[in-house]
Amino acid sequence: MVLRIGIDVGGTHTDAVILDEGNNLIGAVKTRTTPDVTSGIVEALNKVLETSGVDPEEIRAAMLGTTHCTNAIVQRRDLARTALIRVGRPGAEAIEPLVEWPAELREAIGDIRYLVHGGHEYTGEEIVPLDEGEVRGVAKELRERRVESVAVCSIFSPVNADHEERVAEILREELGPDIPITLSHEIGSIGLLERENSAALNAAVVKVAGRAIDAFERAMVDAGIEGAAMYLSQNDGTLMSADYARRYPIFTVASGPTNSIRGAAFLTEIKDGIVVDIGGTTTLVGALVKGFPRESAIAVEIGGVRTNFRMPDLIAIGCGGGTLVKRRDGEIEIGPESLGYELVSKGLAWGGDTLTTTDIALAAGYAHIEDPRCDPSRLRGLDPDFVSRAVRKIIERVEESVDRIKTSPEPMPVVLVGGGGILIPPSYYDRLKGASKVLRPSHYQFANAIGAAIAQVSGQIDRVYSLEAMSREDAMRDAKDSAIRRAIEAGASPITVQVVEVEEIALPYLPGNAVRIRVKAAGDLAMR
Repeated sequence: MVLRIGIDVGGTHTDAVILDEGNNLIGAVKTRTTPDVTSGIVEALNKVLETSGVDPEEIRAAMLGTTHCTNAIVQRRDLARTALIRVGRPGAEAIEPLVEWPAELREAIGDIRYLVHGGHEYTGEEIVPLDEGEVRGVAKELRERRVESVAVCSIFSPVNADHEERVAEILREELGPDIPITLSHEIGSIGLLERENSAALNAAVVKVAGRAIDAFERAMVDAGIEGAAMYLSQNDGTLMSADYARRYPIFTVASGPTNSIRGAAFLTEIKDGIVVDIGGTTTLVGALVKGFPRESAIAVEIGGVRTNFRMPDLIAIGCGGGTLVKRRDGEIEIGPESLGYELVSKGLAWGGDTLTTTDIALAAGYAHIEDPRCDPSRLRGLDPDFVSRAVRKIIERVEESVDRIKTSPEPMPVVLVGGGGILIPPSYYDRLKGASKVLRPSHYQFANAIGAAIAQVSGQIDRVYSLEAMSREDAMRDAKDSAIRRAIEAGASPITVQVVEVEEIALPYLPGNAVRIRVKAAGDLAMR
């Protein structure tokens, strides 16, 4: 039997599932997310193996959705000492690199920035030649400053990456092969500052991602899973190999919500709709388009930094299972504070002294929790009118988010997943505003881990081409070939990779008949 493990780390719980080759659920567990993240993953891995009773040697692949990189950026901890080299003098000196970054985040990565001569026009022609002597001088300084990681960003490198690639060659010659180097054209799309930010963030989290991957690989070996391949979830709902993730860890920062969206699509067979993922701390609302999360069309901030790599289009609200419920001046307030994983010790139904949304759902009588420590009789003192108004407030928060994520006024299917999916009363399923129907599928509480386990592998390209330099057919062929190649590098089986999305945007404001082409390719996981 060929089995797969899917593990997803949320703010409150870490979930683990085991699926067979027919995508049947063999085992599933939910454990507390730990402050260090890693020990919680190890606990979930060992527990799902123990409860399912499967032979670890039958596990052929393990998929992990992790918050390591997100936490490192938000908390400004465990980041690599990173240098940023912008190839853009003299044309890009007006705005300094990392100028929009929060000061404490710049300091956390070392605040090491350089500008060197070089860069290209949007047509791919050089603005000025790359000053290789200048680059070698910078490399020597980096060695003296004990830099651990380097990001390189050149003007219009998504059109012509020659200068970025040459800078990387020089850095490897001067610093050796062990220093990780991030090239911006492999991370972000058009837009110098956002692409530069994306590359610098990727370089900064390379170290923490490497440690997390190493720890998970050791945990697999300790559990007897020695022949399995390891993959990490990406922001677009697909997978990448562990080696690929070491190079591009920034692509994992929004993997949790996308895993839930992909899991919701799998569990319901709905390809287009709205997914409401109610966790312990927050509710995340996203859109399903052709079975994949809809990508954001605007720059997304991570830890206070604007980026432009692929990210899901999400709305987050402070309304999870552990969210605090308060009465203030006669009005009911939901959140944003949450007990998170402390719900089972501090929530009223567990004998604590804090009222949460889960307590409200239990008091209203429509939610049930299989936990011997949870006793709904402890909630009998709550005012029924207060409980009813709180339920309505929870529903209104979700309805508002569904309305905001939609792109048309037409009702759409809504899928409830996540452990906090019990917050919405089944009696409201046929009258939730904006929903044509509401589904809460079997195993809804494990949708995130299931989404990780069933995910495909993808590659994406976003590039500007000058149609004066090549034909439209050649440009489209190059973009498709590049996307397919990236999917295979990320771990897709070559014979299954297909182009699943093509977008062509004319750029009439630029001379030279320019066009922007975005291509996404995806394929099945290459099982060993």
